[in-house]
Amino acid sequence: MQGNRSRDTKPELAVRSAVHRRGIRFRVSVRPQPELARTADMVLRKSRIAVFVDGCFWHGCPDHWTQPATNSQYWANKITDNTRRDTETTAYLQQAGWTVLRFWEHEDPEAVADQVQQAMQSAPSDQRDNSEPIVTDRRRASDMRNPSKPSM
Repeated sequence: MQGNRSRDTKPELAVRSAVHRRGIRFRVSVRPQPELARTADMVLRKSRIAVFVDGCFWHGCPDHWTQPATNSQYWANKITDNTRRDTETTAYLQQAGWTVLRFWEHEDPEAVADQVQQAMQSAPSDQRDNSEPIVTDRRRASDMRNPSKPSM
């Protein structure tokens, strides 16, 4: 099982690429809440949105998961534990004020990106960061972060 990726899977990369093309910026594989020992696939901190792209096998997709013939009890328990953990994580984050978006790996990345964008746009305005312009000049960007420092 060590050979199975926990991040940067093909479905995650496709979703991230589609979201990024829409101009939405995010963090990858970080904890939405520091005390939570679980990471989201994408985190939009200012909008308080956590995105998970769940693998059909590992998370028990109702459309695609089939129980392996060998070691079937182990896998049944493993998938049950994974889905329970997913439910707990979603509930915890929602209670902490996060919008949690969960998608299956087989879903269309463009449709997923549309839903992420829609969630971001419907976030309360105090959670959206539309006020600051995008700054490309590094010196100017650092001056904006540290206005008390004289510019060179």
